[in-house]
Amino acid sequence: MGSIEVPFNTRTFHWTDAQSKKATRPEDPYNYLHGFGNEHQSEFISGALPVGQNSPQMCPYGLYAEQITGTSFAASRAASMRNFLYRRRPACVHTDYRKATVQPRISSTFMSPSETLRDIPSQVSWKAFPIPAKSDGPVDFPSGIRTLGGSGQPGIREGLAYHIFAINSSMTNKAFVNLDGDFLIVAQEGHLDITTEFGKIYLQASEICVIQQGLRFKIDVVEENSPKGVRGYIIETWGTKWELPELGPLGGFGLANSRDFLFPTADIDTVSTGQWTIVSKQGGVYFNISQNHSPFDVVAWHGNYIPYKYDLTKFIYHNTVSVDHTDPCINTVLTAKSRDLQAPLCDFLIFGPRWDTAEHTFRPPYFHRNCASEFLAKIYGPEATGGRSEIFAPGGASYEAGFTPHGSADPRTIGAMHMPLKPMRVGENQLTFMLESCRSLLFTQWALEDSGALAAEDIPDSMWDTVPDRFGKDEQAMKLLRAMGRA
Repeated sequence: MGSIEVPFNTRTFHWTDAQSKKATRPEDPYNYLHGFGNEHQSEFISGALPVGQNSPQMCPYGLYAEQITGTSFAASRAASMRNFLYRRRPACVHTDYRKATVQPRISSTFMSPSETLRDIPSQVSWKAFPIPAKSDGPVDFPSGIRTLGGSGQPGIREGLAYHIFAINSSMTNKAFVNLDGDFLIVAQEGHLDITTEFGKIYLQASEICVIQQGLRFKIDVVEENSPKGVRGYIIETWGTKWELPELGPLGGFGLANSRDFLFPTADIDTVSTGQWTIVSKQGGVYFNISQNHSPFDVVAWHGNYIPYKYDLTKFIYHNTVSVDHTDPCINTVLTAKSRDLQAPLCDFLIFGPRWDTAEHTFRPPYFHRNCASEFLAKIYGPEATGGRSEIFAPGGASYEAGFTPHGSADPRTIGAMHMPLKPMRVGENQLTFMLESCRSLLFTQWALEDSGALAAEDIPDSMWDTVPDRFGKDEQAMKLLRAMGRA
């Protein structure tokens, strides 16, 4: 008796709905290594990895050994991040660095006071950021990045920046390297084929990818799966690394399980010819170098400083099964520490399909003021659900500065005060991520003016008509106040 084929769908509720025996989506053609924080090794040709040492007098097949250190040499063993790569030509074989003639709309210094950046004490929202049309000319990844805002500066290894990327073309004989910090890339629209020095990564909506400081990569548009082009978000961090949050009383498993993080396998470029350009970002400025060979010539590698990806629909949600709404940090996928151990530089959280079973409880998120700033963006799902404003569309965003009072006040949310409390599935067919940071951001002119996507700066007063003063009309409350001479 043959097995019944189940349509691949992880959006309705969870990755396991697809009943797939493969760790990746059907469109992904690549093989991966598994395990966050592991030491990995891979070779494209058998025997390319030296045995028992890192730097032989002569490497197998005439390759060159090259070390990449992502942390200081003397970092603790637990924190040390480094690799050995075995490649056809060392990465230092290139021309001199020259400042690029065309510079991007990227910012990297967020210090007050500033004449070009702006504080926002309120709530703001953006509609979907536009993707450039092919008729307007090619826009690849380096030229398609735009900065929304940030805090700190990479030169002092302190802070972060939030960017948007919107592109319509691939990087032909071009690679990119961020010398400032790490990129966490969130795919939102279209499919990406990412080539790294360690191998290939395929990325699509619901997946994230981390590419660390100093690692070269190129991003190509998968045309057949990207009819509208490609769009996504970048969280850039300086002076810190993304980690899995502690599980504490949850025990050994839950949230984002380490085995679900995927790392590329060695894959050498034997096809491309001609000159290559390497675009280096340092201090938010682009510099170009050239070389007459592919930068993706690594035949084998080993170490733990490796790009990786994770499918957010594999996240295991935890929530109350009795009363009250759990704090949103229970949905943390990755965290990046700051110098203040009690206040993360950035937590990456997600909100997707899950069960809500709380009894005697106002189930939506409570009204609150948070010491952290909150940035939300919808990867997919209907508009105007799950945000803090009437505009919350896939490909857009919303933001609240630290301690800005906020909460949802749409009729559906207020209706939750009177609804029958039965177990229910919430968030089906939608996925939103949130960035919580101990920093309040300074925003760029592009974010607030030139993008053309700013939808609202602060919430309209009329929105709060749904939360009137009910206490003043409560007869029992007024009776008690009168008895105290306070009414």
